[in-house]
Amino acid sequence: MSLQPARLGLGDLARLGGSGLRARPLRAVLSALGIAIGIAAMTAVVGISASSRADLDRELEALGTNLLTVTPGESMFGQESTLPDTSVGMIRRIGPVLSATATGVVSDVGVYRTDKIPAGQTGGIGVLAAELELLATVGAQLSGGRWLNAATARYPAVVLGAAASRRLGDVPAVYMDGRWWSVIGTLREVPLAPELDTAALVGWAAATEYLGFDGHPTTVYTRSLDDQVEAVRSLLPPTANPAQPNEVKVSKPSDALAARRASNATFTALLLGLGAVALLVGGIGVANTMVISVLERRAEIGLRRSLGATKGQVRTQFVTESLLLSLLGGVAGVLLGSLVTGLYATTQQWPTVVPLWAWAGGVCATVVIGAVAGWYPAIRAARLAPTEALAAA
Repeated sequence: MSLQPARLGLGDLARLGGSGLRARPLRAVLSALGIAIGIAAMTAVVGISASSRADLDRELEALGTNLLTVTPGESMFGQESTLPDTSVGMIRRIGPVLSATATGVVSDVGVYRTDKIPAGQTGGIGVLAAELELLATVGAQLSGGRWLNAATARYPAVVLGAAASRRLGDVPAVYMDGRWWSVIGTLREVPLAPELDTAALVGWAAATEYLGFDGHPTTVYTRSLDDQVEAVRSLLPPTANPAQPNEVKVSKPSDALAARRASNATFTALLLGLGAVALLVGGIGVANTMVISVLERRAEIGLRRSLGATKGQVRTQFVTESLLLSLLGGVAGVLLGSLVTGLYATTQQWPTVVPLWAWAGGVCATVVIGAVAGWYPAIRAARLAPTEALAAA
């Protein structure tokens, strides 16, 4: 009668593999730490990137992606073009357009805190004539004071952009073109129209009467139906300037905002590469630990072989130990990476997002690393003859 080797169940394998790790806990922890660092780095990079994208989606949803801007381009001779003063009214007649408003650059006018500051030292603050619907169209908000209305837009009153307000300080009035203008309000930063941040905004009528504004808009902002944005985009050049539609530029500010965030992709790839290197180093550490474990446990291997353990069972034992060691580091790394993501996202006031595939991918990566790292030591252990192992011990 031939004897059949006993089969090891999953529970038996888990206990057998765990006993080898419990016998040398410090070495197991240090080896798992290498895996944990690599998985944590990769999970954190993926999580922070996903949280950033979620914040961008939330910001775009709040601001709207249906904002288009119309600006004058250049003529065929390279000269700067102008938009007709009727362009805003014509654009408003496009069916899917919900709102249209404009600003106009007031040239050769500086903005000063006092009348004692030398001409030219404006701190980069420009003057824009603004229509009353500007705030609602571009999604801007006041940080203090009030916006222009039908009355104040006709008189020397000004609303300062966020950056302009910081540079000028808390002043009740500013000096422009030989006249004091009352500061009636300040804006918060406008993500989709950053040119407003460094501007002093005055009423269209006041700019014409007091500052010599020619009345030609330099930027037209339009909001349209979400499902008609591209159609409206194609209609804007011939509508804004029927005589020279090729001299009109149309842009979508939300695309620029998304592109700015997408520029972080290079750094994300770099950090993922660093995480992969750390993961490789951790895998080598696990393999080294398992090789040393085989050398130190030759007596155990010889005794098990003498008692009837097959080569396959010895091989399975060491592969299981390697898998458990890597899995321990992988789970710890995923949890650590998620914690880092949560802390960083909280400091940036982002939603915390760790994709499920990052969790699953981290655990699967550790399983693969554990199997690869433990395969050679397991084969080496299985090849030891019982007598050779016992004699060497």
